[in-house]
Amino acid sequence: MSFELPEEALDERFLAASGPGGQNVNKVATACQLRCDVFRLGLTPDVYARLKQLAGSRMTGAGEIVITARKYRTQEANREDARARLADLIDRAHVQPAKRKRTRPSRAAKAKRVDAKKQRGSVKAGRGKVTLD
Repeated sequence: MSFELPEEALDERFLAASGPGGQNVNKVATACQLRCDVFRLGLTPDVYARLKQLAGSRMTGAGEIVITARKYRTQEANREDARARLADLIDRAHVQPAKRKRTRPSRAAKAKRVDAKKQRGSVKAGRGKVTLD
């Protein structure tokens, strides 16, 4: 399931990047900083909570997710990378975790455990001090 990102929720800025590119990085703003207003996405409360947890420090107090992409040398490639990472984050937030089913040990398993403990206790009890009569 791929979540469609509404354009009005996104804000892009291009800034100077570090990394590969030679002297070009000093002249051209190729890194893309993508800001997404989470409240404009229209997410359900449980998806929003999972997204907030997944985003961690990338989410601001104002409810914006900030993703900075600077892996590539061109603006367009970094722009696509930032959008893909945001879409992946939102897709992962839509996945509901499987509920844990509680299980109980059977009566036979409990009895077997108690018998093993008694056996081990009797072995240890037999290791007392030797008295010379």
